[in-house]
Amino acid sequence: MEQTEAAVSGALGAGVEGGDKTARKALKVVAAVDASEESLHALSWALDNVVRCHPDATLVVVHAQHAADHFAYPVAAHGIGTGIVYAPSSAVESVRAAQEESSRRVVARALDICKERQVDATGAVVEGDAKEAIRQAVERMQAGLLVLGSRGLGAIKRAFLGSVSDYLIHHACCPVLVVRPRPTK
Repeated sequence: MEQTEAAVSGALGAGVEGGDKTARKALKVVAAVDASEESLHALSWALDNVVRCHPDATLVVVHAQHAADHFAYPVAAHGIGTGIVYAPSSAVESVRAAQEESSRRVVARALDICKERQVDATGAVVEGDAKEAIRQAVERMQAGLLVLGSRGLGAIKRAFLGSVSDYLIHHACCPVLVVRPRPTK
């Protein structure tokens, strides 16, 4: 059992520094969350099964929000045809404010879960397409592990909608742990 624990610790970023075999690099875990129960389940699982086993680990909860200034609305131009009209800056600011409030609630809910389990964590909101924004955040934070929830999409839906977890498994600079949804009863 000791060999397995050492292998798991090594795989999760608790490496040797300097030549001193007792010194360990603290594990930095990034948990990507959104408003879904699946992402909060993944966070809870990581708290119980990863962070608890690494008392020196640091945890960052990351939420990705879409950029508000990329919204366009299709409108009818009084019988002349259909065109695309970009939202005025006041509408963009309203959308941005609503998104920021939503992101704040998502991160606050995730941090409450951490607090319930007596784990200190920090929250961060990144802007852009979730796949790329999370990838860049993980790289910038020098994470040792990325934890994600899975919505459990079938192959057809995943092909049309894309999969954030699939993209990050192939493009993140650190190991990625995808936690499957709870089985339905």
